[in-house]
Amino acid sequence: MILRHAAPALLGLSLIAGSAQALDLSQLTDAEKQQFGEQVREYLLENPEVIIEAINILEQRNAVEEAQADKELVASNADELFNDGYSWVGGNPDGDITLVEFMDYRCGYCRRAVPEVASLLAEDGNIRLVIKEFPILGDASMISSRFAVAAKHVAGDDAYKQVHDALLEFTGEPSPVTLRRISDGLGLDSDAILAAMDSEQVTEEIQKTRELAQRMQISGTPSFVLGTEMLRGYLKADQMQQIANAVRAEQG
Repeated sequence: MILRHAAPALLGLSLIAGSAQALDLSQLTDAEKQQFGEQVREYLLENPEVIIEAINILEQRNAVEEAQADKELVASNADELFNDGYSWVGGNPDGDITLVEFMDYRCGYCRRAVPEVASLLAEDGNIRLVIKEFPILGDASMISSRFAVAAKHVAGDDAYKQVHDALLEFTGEPSPVTLRRISDGLGLDSDAILAAMDSEQVTEEIQKTRELAQRMQISGTPSFVLGTEMLRGYLKADQMQQIANAVRAEQG
């Protein structure tokens, strides 16, 4: 019977090749539709690998579409990602590719990413780093970010980097006492930094980064932008290096 042979053909065309024209089910009678459904079920039970193959193809297509959508997000927000005028810049300031990191001081994976990022910058030597303060894990995260940004405003980029590193190693609660202890230990003006934490300038900088993250559809930390690519989550240095190499090759 025609339907007996149509079921595998339909699955092969519509599930694997994505053809919506393989068989017009609207032309079948109710009895034929029921019979067809039973034959499809029988075929899938006998050949479950077809389902896995179809799912794999769907996942691949989704991954390609998501990667392209991320590239478009990077392109449309490039100025604020790479040259916002206030985020701390490190690595090789003249590097041929930029790594942007959205981070939170209370994020365990952000802490795990520290040596990976450091290794990438040291081994590659031609990557510019931009740090985006993105406190999303509660009040302690926000207090820590305010402290780091205030240190930059009061004492400059070198002070920011010192405070940034110290906060990533700090495991206690960021109270005025503990934050003063950190800044005193670094030889900074603790009174000035603590006073600047709630300034409009600090608030505006953190808010702008939050708005950028929302446009980039970033909801977790760490999140990275490496050249034209979005990297959503923690990666090891060698993985980031492979992506950097691919971006360079793509850019010619």
